[in-house]
Amino acid sequence: MRSNLMSQLEPWSRRGFLLVATLLLAACASAPPPLLPKPAPAYAAAPSASGPLAGLEAQWIDTHGDQVSGFRLLEKNSEGLKWRLALIDQASHSLDLQYYVWFGDASGQLLMARVIAAAERGVKVRMLFDDLSTMLRRMSSPELRDDLLAHIDSHPNIQIRTFNAWQQRDWLGRVAEGAADFGRLNRRMHNKQMIVDNRVAIIGGRNIGDEYFGLLAEFSFHDLDVLGVGPVARQASAVFDRYWNSDWVRAIPPGSHHPEGRVTPATLEIPEAAAAHPAMQELLAGRRSWTDDLANLGPSLALGISTVHTDSPSRAAGTHNHMPEAFRALMRSAQKEVLITNAYIIPDANFMSDLAELNGRGVKVRILTNSLASHDVPAVNAHYEDWRKPILITGTALYELRPDAAIKADFVDTPPVRTEFAGLHTKAMVIDQTRSFIGSMNLDPRSEVINSEMGVIIESPLLGAALAARMARDMTAANSWTLQLSPENSVQWKSDGPPLDQAPARSPWQRLQSWFFKLMPASYY
Repeated sequence: MRSNLMSQLEPWSRRGFLLVATLLLAACASAPPPLLPKPAPAYAAAPSASGPLAGLEAQWIDTHGDQVSGFRLLEKNSEGLKWRLALIDQASHSLDLQYYVWFGDASGQLLMARVIAAAERGVKVRMLFDDLSTMLRRMSSPELRDDLLAHIDSHPNIQIRTFNAWQQRDWLGRVAEGAADFGRLNRRMHNKQMIVDNRVAIIGGRNIGDEYFGLLAEFSFHDLDVLGVGPVARQASAVFDRYWNSDWVRAIPPGSHHPEGRVTPATLEIPEAAAAHPAMQELLAGRRSWTDDLANLGPSLALGISTVHTDSPSRAAGTHNHMPEAFRALMRSAQKEVLITNAYIIPDANFMSDLAELNGRGVKVRILTNSLASHDVPAVNAHYEDWRKPILITGTALYELRPDAAIKADFVDTPPVRTEFAGLHTKAMVIDQTRSFIGSMNLDPRSEVINSEMGVIIESPLLGAALAARMARDMTAANSWTLQLSPENSVQWKSDGPPLDQAPARSPWQRLQSWFFKLMPASYY
């Protein structure tokens, strides 16, 4: 289990902590942040003709033309970190990063140091963070980080902006602002993407933090991104620009205690926390050239046609999120099979109707989500658990991840780290093994109604088959419980032993948390 401190924080861990930090209500936000001036608009530069990534795309175009992109699933957490490092290190002209969470832990410091090094080479860097997370060094140690971010922002080649910014930057001011402005602060930017030289993009579920890269000993996530080369990068850039220039975005404010001196790679380069991490040492050993990795990347890409979707950054009265409609339109298009892996599921009537309709016309639907035992947000489980039986009644096959899943060693943990348990964080779907969705959107009220989300839909039989195989593997008994109805019509959990009549949990404390959060409205989550 987690350390004592993490156990105390477990009800609020990750998303739960962030929810509490905003003093959530279910109100919709309709007005952008007041007071702070809106920065001048700016847009992504056109792809340059020079640089390693220009050469990578040129080789792709020579073989496949300029109307399709190449895609590669980033399944392993170690691969998610490696390819972010590789692309940042190979950036020649521009680097755009948009994230809900960027922790100041070992991986967060390491990636930030490499971003600064890229800026020192002349790369123009834009970083857009949801402002809720700018106060978090790691989930168990929140702190105010304005001074550090303002110092980084002072670099002539780096700009940092925040989504839905706090007007008051100290703790006391934030508490007062939260009490006075619930509705606005409840809307958060959950998007996650990185675009390099406007030629390569990484889109998916991973935030920046040790638990997303298999580096946290207490637990790490089973997650998924997709790396794309070609037109998909320009589609992602259009989403980034839409947010960067939104009325909801403000520049990072000047720090109250500005560090002295110019930001250089020495400011953070190989930070102490990162340098001391055993997995980091192994990952970085000899890693100064990515030439071989880039040379091998092209042949590994699956050809596909993409559309990057996102919600509007603004929320004017009478508007609603676009992502749920795009997701369900894709889901309803299935003729034979729907495979869904989604970390946080609290269905609504529309989703349940879709499941019944699909099963009614013979489409095989299988869903993998978190078990209580693998959950990092017991509040979500509390409102999901009553939906298990209705989902099964539609004819849908339902699976829940085991915390000791066999995939943990190869896909979750980054050696030599061995996390105590695995949790699910993936948000993906594949239709008829040809059309795939990979993104940031959960299937719960917070993603559907409150937050902004994004994702990419990819038409690619090769990628679809690979994603379907991944999902089917994760649904096997070695990795998940299969949920079934007993002869008495109650839910059971079946894996590699006798059926269980009670939801598996890591501890009685976890069951108590789930019970407690059932007292809260599901619309909070």
